[in-house]
Amino acid sequence: MEFIVPSSATTSVIEAEVHQRLRAFLKEQGEPYWPHHLTMARLVARAFRLGRSALIQAGSSSAYHGRHRLSYLMPSLLWSGAAILVLPEAIQQRILMVEIPRLRQWMPATKSIQVGDRWPHEHYRGLLITSPEAWLSDRLGTQTRFPKQVPTLIDGADDLETWVRQQLTVNLASADWDGLMLAYPDCQDIIRDIRVQLTCAVFRHPENPYNCYLLDELEQQALSRLYQALEESIAATDPLPVSMPTCWQRFWHQYWQPHRLIWTTVNRQQGQFWLHCGPAEISSTLAKVWLQQPVVLIGAALDLETQASTYRQRLGLADLTCLKFSLDRQQELIQLYLPDRLPLPNTREFQSALLQEIRLLLAHTAVSSGLTVILVSDMPLHHQLGTHLAAEFGSRVQVEKTCLEDNGILVTSWQFWRTHQHLLPAPQLLVITTLPIPSLENPAVANRVAFYKQQRQDWFRLYLLPEALSELQRAIAPVRERQGIVALLDNRVNHRSYGQQVIAALSPAARTNYIDVSWLNNNCGILD
Repeated sequence: MEFIVPSSATTSVIEAEVHQRLRAFLKEQGEPYWPHHLTMARLVARAFRLGRSALIQAGSSSAYHGRHRLSYLMPSLLWSGAAILVLPEAIQQRILMVEIPRLRQWMPATKSIQVGDRWPHEHYRGLLITSPEAWLSDRLGTQTRFPKQVPTLIDGADDLETWVRQQLTVNLASADWDGLMLAYPDCQDIIRDIRVQLTCAVFRHPENPYNCYLLDELEQQALSRLYQALEESIAATDPLPVSMPTCWQRFWHQYWQPHRLIWTTVNRQQGQFWLHCGPAEISSTLAKVWLQQPVVLIGAALDLETQASTYRQRLGLADLTCLKFSLDRQQELIQLYLPDRLPLPNTREFQSALLQEIRLLLAHTAVSSGLTVILVSDMPLHHQLGTHLAAEFGSRVQVEKTCLEDNGILVTSWQFWRTHQHLLPAPQLLVITTLPIPSLENPAVANRVAFYKQQRQDWFRLYLLPEALSELQRAIAPVRERQGIVALLDNRVNHRSYGQQVIAALSPAARTNYIDVSWLNNNCGILD
């Protein structure tokens, strides 16, 4: 079944109608005016009308607060045809409980809205809200739950690559091995032997902070022997072949792909390990998905360039309309402290110099009522910093906790901060110890880098740097809310060729290489 996008002849006024309705709504509601509301709303309406895909970078601050959502909800509700909104659960709840009820009260309810993991029925022409997991599992799988050619909008496209990799990665746990033995009673001995062999081999790997290891050649050979034994068992079963468990079918499908990553994670306390197998690249797979319907991708900061060439290359996006909104220098400016005298992170002097610099910064915040957040990429350094600072600043210091004092000091990983930053007040001071460049000590990262090298591609520009810049922009979004201070203590920004790209990602920012006490004093007084 295919849905045909209504012709431009019948919908030529959709952009004008969306513009007028949204402007009137914002004026009547007294909505805080995001300066790009009308431009974005017209572009979304145009994408629906023409069936032409678009990519919109709304900016880290507006995406953090969700200011841009009215700009796609209004055209989605006024559009005369069917449409799909692909939204993470948190955004769904906000839209269903706040934004849509407000719009429905203001304008006539003429369009059906449903929430679900599949298309309601063949003739449905309303708005369906679904999750990334549901939509991607169908588009990357059977393609039976959602029709083709229906305009589809995806909010939160910063995480799109992660969502896709999660869908395409097969994970095998202990229960899956048990299920395989039940399905193949004639192969129980070899299944058990290879499972034991892999368990012993995996637990012989030296410990690392990620509890993650690439499978070496001998371990992969053991899996290949297992596959061969299962195939022989299937061939010998006549006339009714054995039905392999679905998870193992998906695993072998990925395992025999020409470009795949295979690794294991380990829980040494429980004596368990998990096998993971996923694609090394996803662009070729996604390129086919984008051809099935027009899509509007909306993210915070997908790429430094307006045309988002690196992001599009990684996700297999061909020609589409690209738009990038700049941040408001008056309202979203941060104070950026970037010293140029610190040792580089890979030197032995770095840790002691870093601790001294952080102590100096914290000394100026002792009388403030604002939160200080210290982001640490290195996992061993994460705990060491927490211990040292707690000894000096007492209970103000917490490591990855959300219950903090008014002038608390939170020492946290980037992942914890991204997950919990919405639950905490906007920090007056955000200290970045090192750039969030994925570590090559992480076997999963090293494996992806090896793939880029094998393809003779620029693995740093295409993978590590974009990951770091995206993480960086999302991390500082709450600081822009109060025009706070970001202290970036990674001196590579001053001495590496990619430093200017880091500075551009932090813009707009008032930059200095010395501690300006007036900044701290001014920010301390904001919440007083």
